[in-house]
Amino acid sequence: MGRWWVFYADWQMECCGTPFSVGDEVSWPLLLMDSDDVLGGGRHDELSRLSGPVASVRDENGGAVRTLRAEDGLTAALGGAPADRSGVEDGRGIRMVGVLAVERHSGGWPETTGRVRAIRLVRQEFAETAPGSRSLLPVPAARSLEPVESSPKWFDRGRSGVLAELDVPDPRP
Repeated sequence: MGRWWVFYADWQMECCGTPFSVGDEVSWPLLLMDSDDVLGGGRHDELSRLSGPVASVRDENGGAVRTLRAEDGLTAALGGAPADRSGVEDGRGIRMVGVLAVERHSGGWPETTGRVRAIRLVRQEFAETAPGSRSLLPVPAARSLEPVESSPKWFDRGRSGVLAELDVPDPRP
């Protein structure tokens, strides 16, 4: 059995997601992302270290997607090699580090099933890239996590999603 922190972005939930609560069993298509690409980085407590064989699967559009299947049953798509990759491909598989994120627009990727053990509402402050600009970037030091029992369907301004602790059962006997 493995426990993993998974980021579920507000726009993914609002568009195509189903709210969930602590104790619920969920199935999600996951993407291993570079930690710097998730709300400005700095998510060291939520990094996932995955190792396992890499396979190529076809999505519903006929494109190829590389996936990594960890020993505990977690499967994640690899959207390119995350920059904070640790390790190299070898005869046994690959080792990578990044942030796991729900990707609802994946086009038929394999899903990981597990039980939600904890949920944290992510609050993130954003700042203009230049004075008067409409482009905003997350301020890494201006983030907070609030424990909650259920994920909202709709997020207030300043809330960027949730982190869910997912307990994935080991498929081995």
